[in-house]
Amino acid sequence: MSFDLSSIDVKALGKVAVLFGGSSAERPVSLMSGSGVLAALQAVGVDAHAFDPAERALQDLKTEGFARAFIALHGRGGEDGTLQGALECLGLPYTGSGVTASAVAMDKTMTKRIWLAEGLSTPRHLALSRAELTRERVRTIPDELGLPVMVKPPHEGSSIGISKAKGYSEMQGAVELALGFDDELLFEECIEGPELTCAVLGDGALAQALPVVEIRAVGGDYNYENKYITDSTEYLFGTLPAALEAQIQAEVLKAYRLLGCRGWGRADIMLRKSDMKPFLLEMNTSPGMTSHSLVPKAAAQVGLAYPQLCLWLLAQARLDKKA
Repeated sequence: MSFDLSSIDVKALGKVAVLFGGSSAERPVSLMSGSGVLAALQAVGVDAHAFDPAERALQDLKTEGFARAFIALHGRGGEDGTLQGALECLGLPYTGSGVTASAVAMDKTMTKRIWLAEGLSTPRHLALSRAELTRERVRTIPDELGLPVMVKPPHEGSSIGISKAKGYSEMQGAVELALGFDDELLFEECIEGPELTCAVLGDGALAQALPVVEIRAVGGDYNYENKYITDSTEYLFGTLPAALEAQIQAEVLKAYRLLGCRGWGRADIMLRKSDMKPFLLEMNTSPGMTSHSLVPKAAAQVGLAYPQLCLWLLAQARLDKKA
């Protein structure tokens, strides 16, 4: 697997806006990602500048002569198709997936429906609106999915608002936490086993899956703190049999293509320890680029260092619409 950087003319990329910060619940993570990307691009000679959409009007991108944008925003307003739509209107090429793929992938429930329709495995689940979540209904959910139950706001990332209800008594608290971030909740069967992630770079038939990462967090809880703050989480490569890793990479590529993703993405997977069956959880279309993030770690395994990864991604920036 190789990614050719020799043909990239850094000067021809023009003035580049690194979009980070934003106003979503994932702003702190975005600030870390964007700072890293900005420094990396500047280090390889790109005329890159910080741009926080929470503090400036997007129209400034045009009036100030930016030629393209590197999206390092996470969550709503940056990863859900709304920003992508605005950049389409401005005619400013951007990194990552387009409007539709971004919008669909940001909705974990819709993503599951597409994957299931095409024969991909994802945990059993229920999607319920705020109005449906009476105490009586919440009590019945473990009867349908078993315990523990994963309770998630389906339009958030970075483990924000997610909790594992281990018993009936924990269900209501988990629901109230998640409702603080979303008006529809996703209840998911808890798959017991190793937690994995697999990144993809590229478009369509040329897209390539990077090596699979196994995540070993303290207490088996890969939460916000263990993702971004502590240094105790282990990220391991080569822990799976070669045939199983190839199977997971093939399924992730199919999942990526079905959603219409481009540029890059990262799928989260649970591997059921009882039979080593992988289950897709979600697809991230604007993955983290912090010091703890998984795409840079996987890219390094194929010889693509962090600055080169950022440059390669920037060079792929484009619009949905044809010129």
